[in-house]
Amino acid sequence: MTARLEVFDPAMCCSTGVCGPTVDPELVRFARDLAWFSHNDIEVVRHNLGQEPGAFVDNTAVLAELQTKGPECLPIVYVDGKQVPGTGYPKRDQLMELLGIKDGE
Repeated sequence: MTARLEVFDPAMCCSTGVCGPTVDPELVRFARDLAWFSHNDIEVVRHNLGQEPGAFVDNTAVLAELQTKGPECLPIVYVDGKQVPGTGYPKRDQLMELLGIKDGE
């Protein structure tokens, strides 16, 4: 079975948020990390609230967080169906640990 990373992003101008005149370096780092995982046989799925709201409604846990905390709770990241603890975009080493991957460079 292929491991899976699923990301529920806040509303952004594009699928990664890495566009426009001012780019958040944290989004660049996270996009680079997701590309690394994707190239290393991890299924990566991203949902953007502004472009794919149905995915947020279909996931009852994400919907419940949005209803109680509002969009400030985003991003929400899952590894193999389990929510990654903490807020913001997790670092590569944290995701590697949750996925059981040893070498990340």
